[in-house]
Amino acid sequence: MRAELPGVLDRFDSWQGTWIEEKGQALAVHTRRAQDPQAAFEALRGPLGELAARHGLIVEPGRLVLELRPSGMDKGVALTQYVHETGAESVLYAGDDLGDLAAYAAVEKLRTEGPDGIPGLLICSGHAEVPELAERADVLLPGPGAVVGFLSALAQRL
Repeated sequence: MRAELPGVLDRFDSWQGTWIEEKGQALAVHTRRAQDPQAAFEALRGPLGELAARHGLIVEPGRLVLELRPSGMDKGVALTQYVHETGAESVLYAGDDLGDLAAYAAVEKLRTEGPDGIPGLLICSGHAEVPELAERADVLLPGPGAVVGFLSALAQRL
């Protein structure tokens, strides 16, 4: 799939300005920087779905991003595995897209595990853009810069 993806993108004029993000078990094609981001998103949705299906993968759409990943694997599964593998005693998750809902659900579930649960903090970056995340978040921040500021302040306090 990784070898075929550039060829699939090359078939579309609207792919100019898109970029591929390597995510380990997944790849994401971002269209935010395309000349017409929404048109690029729509034009690539079908072909990327076909590519994913040929390789036993699924396409998870987000805000101007199409993620190709194995079925049954999402940010929530990855986060839960990571917390259990590392023995983390708390978790902070910042999200800005619908694809982050699975991680939000994982943090909410981790909070109930064991006798006291695993403390977890949910941050929504760009809360006005993704109300589904904002409704469930503990902290609402206006964007990535504010998340960096929050984390920097937290690190100084710790």
